[in-house]
Amino acid sequence: MSDERLIVALDLPSAPEALALTQKLGDAVSFYKIGLGMLTGGGLACAMELKEQGKRVFLDMKLFDIGNTVEAAVRGLVQFDLDLLTVHGDPHVVRAAVKGRGTSDTKIMAVTVLTSLDRSDLDDALIIEGTTQELVIERARRALQAGADGVIASPQEAAHIRALPEAKDRLIVTPGVRPTDTEQGDQKRVATPAQAISEGADHIVVGRPITLAPDPLRAVQDIVTDMNRASGINSTFR
Repeated sequence: MSDERLIVALDLPSAPEALALTQKLGDAVSFYKIGLGMLTGGGLACAMELKEQGKRVFLDMKLFDIGNTVEAAVRGLVQFDLDLLTVHGDPHVVRAAVKGRGTSDTKIMAVTVLTSLDRSDLDDALIIEGTTQELVIERARRALQAGADGVIASPQEAAHIRALPEAKDRLIVTPGVRPTDTEQGDQKRVATPAQAISEGADHIVVGRPITLAPDPLRAVQDIVTDMNRASGINSTFR
């Protein structure tokens, strides 16, 4: 039986490799993320195949452009019956995406600040002053006000976003989740599965700790077990 709180990121070069992994995981996983890395390797075809199998699909495109272009792109993408679709959290982008989504059930998820970035990276990008956490919370608030169905943020900001009035009945999805026995890699704002759920995440996204594991199915099972410890975890990031 799967736990839909876990979204497995199919960060693999091609659709055949991704679908081979989903076969190994079988009924243990029902929700998958397809990102830009697999777009030219048959990502949309993979999404369609997974939907036909009854799986849920999170298409992580992080769309960013002028409003008219974003609206058109979303209008085309929702024809694939996606469950979640990401756009950058700038209000004009979110509003355009919501308009392009129309009556589709696809949820528009706003990216706040990538979990691979910290304050020094934001300085390099000439982003305004303030802690990373402050910027994430404010971007989340503005994106939700613009109509986003939820936000993408690290587990370290999840509890603060959950406390926003604008976040009522909205989704919080957290990448940057790493089990205690795996390497952090290029992620800078991380937490364990249990910590992420305890902080208020509806879904966690885990890629390499599963896709690169010697036994991916066992890795999934361990992550689900850890998520179920959330009720006994004290907050460490609030």
